[in-house]
Amino acid sequence: MEQSNYQGALQKPIGSGFNAVSTTNDVIQGIDLTGKIAIVTGGNTGIGLETVKTLAAAGATVIVPARDTEKAKVNLQSVEKVELETMDLMNPDSIDVFAQRFLASGRPLHLLINNAGIMWVPLRRDSRGIESQLATNYLAQFQLTARLWPALKKARGARIVNVSSQGHQFGEFNFYDPNFLHREYETLKAYGQSKTASNLFALELDSRAKAFQVRAYSLHPGSINGTELAREASLELFQQMGFCDAEGNLFPEVAASLKTVPQGAATTVWCATSPMLSDLGGVYCEDADVAELALDASSTGRVKPYSLDEANAKRLWNLSEEMTGFPFHVD
Repeated sequence: MEQSNYQGALQKPIGSGFNAVSTTNDVIQGIDLTGKIAIVTGGNTGIGLETVKTLAAAGATVIVPARDTEKAKVNLQSVEKVELETMDLMNPDSIDVFAQRFLASGRPLHLLINNAGIMWVPLRRDSRGIESQLATNYLAQFQLTARLWPALKKARGARIVNVSSQGHQFGEFNFYDPNFLHREYETLKAYGQSKTASNLFALELDSRAKAFQVRAYSLHPGSINGTELAREASLELFQQMGFCDAEGNLFPEVAASLKTVPQGAATTVWCATSPMLSDLGGVYCEDADVAELALDASSTGRVKPYSLDEANAKRLWNLSEEMTGFPFHVD
């Protein structure tokens, strides 16, 4: 029986040959996705758009569900083999409708890229009272994956890729107050919690799903220049973090550390397509390879053990079923 990645047992680089400057063009070389079906959330901007372009160019048919379909239509107009659909990740009914439409098509689903996410937002709640970053960055992943499970199983060799973040280091999952009802809201703590949840979900999902030839991964894409993730962040916040001057200009050393969009999407594409991962799942990746564990407080990059903890992963799965109202039976 294959070993699971509980407690980070499999968290060590596997010698992919890629690194932080590798691009989507580098990692897709030699990969033929003809006949494959992919869904990419957040696939009309930033690294999601780059992921869509790369998968489609390799032969896949890519479905992009978007809240703002007019904007998505403009951004995707030059990409062939793309189908545009409507879905709002903050609206659980919208997720269900999209999934039902896809299942009704009778097609298998080979790649589910849970890419969409938000960051640096003020306290907001969805119609269920769930904090917006937890709802968008994690619970939507859980619900969408659960609803699409029959199509993933039908593929007989599917992969689920959760775009997480090094930001999971901002906070563990708070099982006692996940929605900030009894503690002061801090936007980065909420972000960290949501990304820790995404890691735990990929860990537990892979353990349950590999018997059906479905593997799951989480990843840190890197800090990237040219995305919309910081669209609600204030200039003062970036100044406080030492990123820019009073006029909003990035300091040269900060700019030099940022990835381009094709570099930022490379780890997503690698997780979705690399033959090196055929018999390995549940791992957290960065720079187009499996990441190392962050075993001390000073570690930057890497993955925190609390986001690969078996007990946390199983507890979160049960809580997610309660919060979404949908039992996700992997059978």
